[in-house]
Amino acid sequence: MATTFLRSLLLPSLRRPAMVPFSVPVSAPSPFLRLFSSTPAQSATLNQVLRGCRKPQRARHAISPALSSIKAPSLKGVCVKVGITRPKKPNSGERKTARVRLSNGKMITAYIPGEGHNIQQHSVVLVRGGRAQDCPGVRYHLVRGAGDLGGVGSRMSSRSKYGTKKPKKASVG
Repeated sequence: MATTFLRSLLLPSLRRPAMVPFSVPVSAPSPFLRLFSSTPAQSATLNQVLRGCRKPQRARHAISPALSSIKAPSLKGVCVKVGITRPKKPNSGERKTARVRLSNGKMITAYIPGEGHNIQQHSVVLVRGGRAQDCPGVRYHLVRGAGDLGGVGSRMSSRSKYGTKKPKKASVG
């Protein structure tokens, strides 16, 4: 109620004529006029425009381009080569990687997560997005337990810390 009254005071073009029986479309206020603003709207000066202040933003690059081009969360592929990659400077070790030909024909390098793996050449694997942060050029992960790549064998199989249950002695008598 109060806002419509204030608008009618500020913008005479928004006032409806009293004699019109129907609802008449009201013209929208100008985009340069902002209601209830303490600072005026700033637009670029002519010199700023001529110098080139209005440049379009660069498009963000995709983290996993082979998957994002077809908008797929994961793709099937055939392993071409299995090898190791040395990580970037502060880290050291041997990261297991695989060269994979995806079903859309693209060749990628994917990281094999977990300890140990059973894939070799011509293995069918499932590839998901996600970088291996310390391996340059590795933008994909293989999915464990899908296709020919088995799950991590040593995971969640620890021995009991308390030993086995002792059998009860048979009572004689």
